Amino acid sequence: MSEKITLSVIKADVGGYVGHSSIHANLIETAKEKLSIAAEKGILIDFHVTRCGDDLELIMTHEHGVDAEDIHKLAWNVFVACTEVAKKLKLYGAGQDLLADSFSGTVKGMGPGVAEMEFEERKSEPVIIFMADKTASGAWNLPLFKIFADPFNTAGLVIDPTMHEGFIFEVVDVYEQKKITLSTPEEMYNLLMFIGAIRRFIIKTVYRKDGMIAASASTQKLSLIAGKYVGKDDPVLVVRCQAGLPAVGEVLEPFAFAHIVEGWMRGSHNGPLMPVAFYEANPSRFDGPPRVIAAGFQLCHGKLIGPRDLFDDPAFDGARRRANEIADYLRHHGPFEPHRLGLDDLEYTTMPQLMKKLEHRFIPE
Repeated sequence: MSEKITLSVIKADVGGYVGHSSIHANLIETAKEKLSIAAEKGILIDFHVTRCGDDLELIMTHEHGVDAEDIHKLAWNVFVACTEVAKKLKLYGAGQDLLADSFSGTVKGMGPGVAEMEFEERKSEPVIIFMADKTASGAWNLPLFKIFADPFNTAGLVIDPTMHEGFIFEVVDVYEQKKITLSTPEEMYNLLMFIGAIRRFIIKTVYRKDGMIAASASTQKLSLIAGKYVGKDDPVLVVRCQAGLPAVGEVLEPFAFAHIVEGWMRGSHNGPLMPVAFYEANPSRFDGPPRVIAAGFQLCHGKLIGPRDLFDDPAFDGARRRANEIADYLRHHGPFEPHRLGLDDLEYTTMPQLMKKLEHRFIPE
């Protein structure tokens, strides 16, 4: 085995059961069968298949590096096979995240979400994989800032000498398809200026000052790829923990605050991000509210030891309770902002069609 391993998390919505609330067990089994064959052939070291809401999540370790065609093609083929199963079962939105007719080297820009990182395993290598449903890729901006730049959240920024110099954030402008690198704490205010605009500027990667990769997030915007609303991004995030990086508890701590994210019903509403146990990741109330799960693994020579269901903890009951209270408050707004997204954010929904239909009825005031 080479010194470096690659951890790839690739997800897609290939069919909901029932509606957009969950996934049928046959899709999970189909994905496991396909990845088992790949592992037997030596393409993968290990894998784990799970789901968050109606999103199928493929967690894979291998030695091919990031953006590897073999791995991305494998994931694409798994999603295609699962789509066929979904169609046979007449599941809702079968294959909705597969926005291309055929594979073309990488799944990036084709619909599925991707978070990958390549690194040398440390003496102990704990990682947390966050998976969300009914929200957009900007949902990770606030947690990632708190994890890697906020000393009130992460004590290690003050106490741990290996973290004291801070971290480097790679931020993507998803509208202009360009990126900027900002260093904290010295450029903290510049960073906040951008990442507070969660629909346009999205944190993609976080590094320690010595170059060690610490976190990787999916940043695709389905509406920008498709040119219309086809479903929310439902992003994934990989975070390495401990030994010169934030501790497991510091990485989880931001989710004790159910912050407001975009998504929810028809991808057109603001709502609280609710941290839940695996078995509770079935958003149903108004197709929500948005959910996030946290799967903890110990990596051992590329093997995935786990997962531990890290939000299956009464310590997060307060966040869940507040999320329900916030959901009640926002739902009472009905079709009014700020529950419904602003007009600019409805650009890729049916709103332009409705405006065009009624355009001839507008007259000068």
